[in-house]
Amino acid sequence: MSRPRLDKGLVQVYTGDSKGKTTAALGQCLRAVGHGFFVCFIQFIKGGAYTGELYSTQRLYPNFAFRQYGITCPYSTLIRQGEEKCRGCGKCFPSKGKDNAECERMTCLGFSAAEKAVCSGEYDIVVLDEINHAIYQNFLTPDEVIALLNKKLPYVEVILTGRNAHPAIIERADLVTEMTLRKHPFQKGIISRRGIEY
Repeated sequence: MSRPRLDKGLVQVYTGDSKGKTTAALGQCLRAVGHGFFVCFIQFIKGGAYTGELYSTQRLYPNFAFRQYGITCPYSTLIRQGEEKCRGCGKCFPSKGKDNAECERMTCLGFSAAEKAVCSGEYDIVVLDEINHAIYQNFLTPDEVIALLNKKLPYVEVILTGRNAHPAIIERADLVTEMTLRKHPFQKGIISRRGIEY
């Protein structure tokens, strides 16, 4: 018996300045795995080796492959053990003006993995988590990402997440959802919470 395939793979974008972009992509993947589809979740820039999604998705292997291409948090072991909390120091998440040579290198590795994933026939859904931010940081160009989308196999669904989605990416997408910030616990000084934000 052959495994299921999507009738038509589309391009989805989850963007905006509020929480929920990665979470929405993970929910879409969880639904797909429930139907026997195979997912490759490629995380750019984020290097939080302590995130809950990294460990929970390992339980869904081989239907769910999770790969990180970011700078590892220096406190990840302590955070994973529950002895420390993410304080939002930004060491594992680049910002403009910082020396980001290592992030650029990791982004290149992740992009190569993404090209293989969308063309291999091994996966039905490929998530490019934080790729919009990688474009915003000038680690990738919109043209490179659009060329990748144009190479994908017809039944492969690709989901791109991250703030500041480039207009060319929005134009290329079939579905665009923007998370709008109305209220956030950070505004009250509540820091990232284990099991909720990571």
